[in-house]
Amino acid sequence: MRAGMTQLDGRAQLDGKVAVITGATAGIGLAIAKRFVAEGAYVFVTGRRQSALDAAVAEVGGAELVVDGGMSQI
Repeated sequence: MRAGMTQLDGRAQLDGKVAVITGATAGIGLAIAKRFVAEGAYVFVTGRRQSALDAAVAEVGGAELVVDGGMSQI
């Protein structure tokens, strides 16, 4: 476990939790997706451009589902 990460009873804080993160292709959304995966969460990400989503998923390394479409389209 990386320095600064929190644990509860020896487990990652978000172990087994599910998160939906919009705008996860850059900036804060991408940083949150990475942190949540590192903390044990199942992460679903959305974004407007497929190429950016593909790059984000490769960087995050644990996204479960990728949705191509901005929230204004849902």
